[in-house]
Amino acid sequence: MSSVIGIDLGGTKIAAARYDAKTWNVQADARYDTPKGKEFIAVFQAIVDAIMALRTEDTEAVGVGVPGLIRQPEGSIVTLPNIPRAEGFSLREKLASALKLAVSVGNDANCFALAEALHGVGKGRDIVVGITMGTGVGGGIVVNGKLLQGSHGFANEIGHMLLKPGEPPYPTEDKRGDVEQFLSGTAMGKRCEAAKRPEDYLKGEVCAFLQPEVLRETAWMCASLAHLIDPSMIIFGGSTGRALAPHLSAIQKELPQWMLPGIPPPDLAIAQLTNAATLGAALLTQE
Repeated sequence: MSSVIGIDLGGTKIAAARYDAKTWNVQADARYDTPKGKEFIAVFQAIVDAIMALRTEDTEAVGVGVPGLIRQPEGSIVTLPNIPRAEGFSLREKLASALKLAVSVGNDANCFALAEALHGVGKGRDIVVGITMGTGVGGGIVVNGKLLQGSHGFANEIGHMLLKPGEPPYPTEDKRGDVEQFLSGTAMGKRCEAAKRPEDYLKGEVCAFLQPEVLRETAWMCASLAHLIDPSMIIFGGSTGRALAPHLSAIQKELPQWMLPGIPPPDLAIAQLTNAATLGAALLTQE
């Protein structure tokens, strides 16, 4: 019986889990603090330590999900917005050298999408889009069980699709007007400063004015994805994405008016897994 380790690198925490490589059941897991205010080599060493704490004789590979852009197939970091001084770090190569194991590195939102498509609410669907909505907006597209990565590993940046070009919903020097500026938890906090929690953005009276706008903007995003890749299902995760749960039927109902006649709208769903980040990272090793 062989095992695979999945690592989810976050700005504050490193989550690690060891999985059975056949059943994908969790064998062991742990969480550690991400080193703060140090060179990235300290973060790298923390990742190595987390892996070594879980590694067994039958561990055959490691997958790592990171919150930023990864150049493929090298597995090198282009940028990690919430972890400083990581640019250009050859993460896959250095981990493989330190561990003497096969290593895969990918974007954390891609990991989320891969896990939900293969073992979560999207299981059995041919084309699945996973969208994480929290501090930012990320995503992944899984086609017949495989991630769509793009020519250089930069596909799936759903948060940076334009929604209202040049018209962000709050004062900012960045005028892109992309999805992230409208539908991330950070953006919603700026659009409704009275909210205390992500759930407040989309229920109750505190941000009542915002709710119809967000539902329509979410429908626009889904319609664009539907026209581009014709997915069977779009799955929402992250704190803000999960807060859409009471509104999915309303968004589903709104979708057809923004789509070409005759094109079936994708099914919309809320993420099912609690371990999608580390499971998806482990599944990168099977790509």
